[in-house]
Amino acid sequence: MTRAISLHDVSKTYTRGVRVVDRLSMDIEPGEFLVLLGPSGCGKSTVLRMIAGLEDITEGQLLLDGEYANDLVPAARHMAMVFQNFALYPNMTSRGNIGFPLRIEAPGEDPGPRVDATARMLGIQDLLDRFPAQLSGGERQRVAMGRAIARHPSAFLMDEPLSNLDAKLRNHLRAEIAALTRQLGVTTVYVTHDQAEAMSLGDRVAVLRGGVLQQLGTPRSVYALPRNIFVAAFIGTPRINLLRGLVRAPLDGAMTVSLGKQSLRLPEPLCLDHQLLRVQQGREVIVGLRSEAIRLAKPASARPGEVAISGLVEHVEFQGHEILVHFNTGSRPAVVPDLEAPRPAARPSRRRRRDGGSVLGRFRERAGALRAGPPVMLDEPEDAEPEPDPSDTRLPGDLVVRTTPDIDLRRGMQVPLLVDIAHLFVFDQHGERICPAPTRLPDLEG
Repeated sequence: MTRAISLHDVSKTYTRGVRVVDRLSMDIEPGEFLVLLGPSGCGKSTVLRMIAGLEDITEGQLLLDGEYANDLVPAARHMAMVFQNFALYPNMTSRGNIGFPLRIEAPGEDPGPRVDATARMLGIQDLLDRFPAQLSGGERQRVAMGRAIARHPSAFLMDEPLSNLDAKLRNHLRAEIAALTRQLGVTTVYVTHDQAEAMSLGDRVAVLRGGVLQQLGTPRSVYALPRNIFVAAFIGTPRINLLRGLVRAPLDGAMTVSLGKQSLRLPEPLCLDHQLLRVQQGREVIVGLRSEAIRLAKPASARPGEVAISGLVEHVEFQGHEILVHFNTGSRPAVVPDLEAPRPAARPSRRRRRDGGSVLGRFRERAGALRAGPPVMLDEPEDAEPEPDPSDTRLPGDLVVRTTPDIDLRRGMQVPLLVDIAHLFVFDQHGERICPAPTRLPDLEG
């Protein structure tokens, strides 16, 4: 029997006051495959361990099938956990490892039939008499999964089970996990920092940052409508292009978003999302463009809603089935400091606090601490060069475009580009998405 899992304002604080999970709320439906995604150290595994009963919950409630379960011992939760490091007993064969929890749960019963059935399901019948030292990494992970499956649990909890495997085997086992969980129909909570795993496995994806839930939704909706700049930058390969822009909305002219030396002219009549951008007149914003929202073509071949710009080729990455071209368009990239860090960097204070330690002041401080995503550096002087970020491994150029491998491009070439304004993201100075509006999903069929 599978089960529903609900977290209501769950927090975890360690003895020194370090809060690693902060007011997390989510409902996991019976039979759902939910992926917890985020950078290392963001609280994903802690959430998983709290669901399993291996970590105490500091605040909030855990409900299993609607019943309070904070104080329920792990054995009474009827869940099975698959660990990152396999955790097999080295002195037991694969048969012994798979059957060990069955012997503990029912000492008088023969675990053999269930072990054999599980082995057939996973295709490891010929490995049952081998010890872990005689198995490859992928075979050990199959045995670890078999140990979990044989128990017929109400939920699977998987903590980065594929991270220690090579890329080819990881992709193969990813497909096996997806097929197996669909076949069993058991609620699964899967932890990973690999967005490819999250997008291909999950019915829904929960993106975490510093212990705070940033966004929860289907892989398609999280990719198509990122709630903030952190989600937009963390999801997607190559990383979304983030450029500093300035909204210009004259009463007697077309609305444009200036990107430095070039501008994006918004097509008229303005859609509702672009009309709402008028309130940003004269303000700096962050423009987000996925690599597939831009194509290499001359202005004469522009389709409705496409705007022409040009770029200087800085670098070409050959990927086999495609190439990634890095262009210099004269724009200024928006810096998201420490994007891969588990916790947002503290925003430096530039003015004295007038509210001191008042309740309102503490509320504002709290709200700032929970703001989605790290601060975005848009407040340095125009002529100041941003300090280099050690974690920033971007190649030269400010715009990355995905295109077909049959196009011959060389460094230094000036190339015409067409930007699809329908797939334009705009974020405010705090990294919150302001365009498109959060109530509408853009058309992704084109």
